[in-house]
Amino acid sequence: MIHEVDEGLRRLLAESGLEASGVEVVFDAPTRDWAARRSAPTVCVFLYDIREDAGRRGSGAGDVYDADGHVVARRAPPRWFELTYLVTAWAGRPQDEHRLLSQVLACLVASDTLPGRLLTGTLAELGMTVGLDTTGAGADVPAAADVWSALGGELKASLGVRVRAPLAGVSTAAAPPVTEGLVVRTAHRDARREDGEREDGERESEGRDGGERAGVETEPGRRLRYAQTGDPGPAGFAGPRERAPAPGRRRRRGDRHP
Repeated sequence: MIHEVDEGLRRLLAESGLEASGVEVVFDAPTRDWAARRSAPTVCVFLYDIREDAGRRGSGAGDVYDADGHVVARRAPPRWFELTYLVTAWAGRPQDEHRLLSQVLACLVASDTLPGRLLTGTLAELGMTVGLDTTGAGADVPAAADVWSALGGELKASLGVRVRAPLAGVSTAAAPPVTEGLVVRTAHRDARREDGEREDGERESEGRDGGERAGVETEPGRRLRYAQTGDPGPAGFAGPRERAPAPGRRRRRGDRHP
């Protein structure tokens, strides 16, 4: 999900005209060594804080369908995270850096969300709104001065950008759909002997061969709930069939005549 947010921001900034003007958009940490190696105008979008929005954590699971409309999996609800970026502009002169930063700011404040057309991967699949906030870092997020101190660089003009994005829940494969009806076969057995007793050996043999020994009469199997139904055919029991009329209501003592 994080790399998908990165790609969404990169595409958004590219639409503002940065790529057309030869400005590179990178996601590196703006350390002192990195700044020394930079040779072209650059906009650096550095991710430095990731926190879960526990207040938006859901419960339950949702169904995942295939192209035919069958349930193929069940997915846990997504969990939401806040990603905080430090956005800086790098050029040969401060005036050029401020111009780049102003162009980035105008692009980011134009929308409160990342447009759906720019989303990829799981963000596009979920179809949820990805929030975009340029008012700065939250109260519990390290300040920009602390970030610069940790990077070992000098304090520089920057923008604080927060993105609220969902992390797709874990999917569990569902059992395949039922395609065949339930069939129960029964057999009528009459194992009465002339002496009224049955030997143990005959009982064991009868259990093995399903009651088809001498002295046992069997009937054709019957299917559960489907009277006068033979082979269901390729359509199975899901195919159309003629239904018997509902039985009349039995009158009980105390019932009133209409």
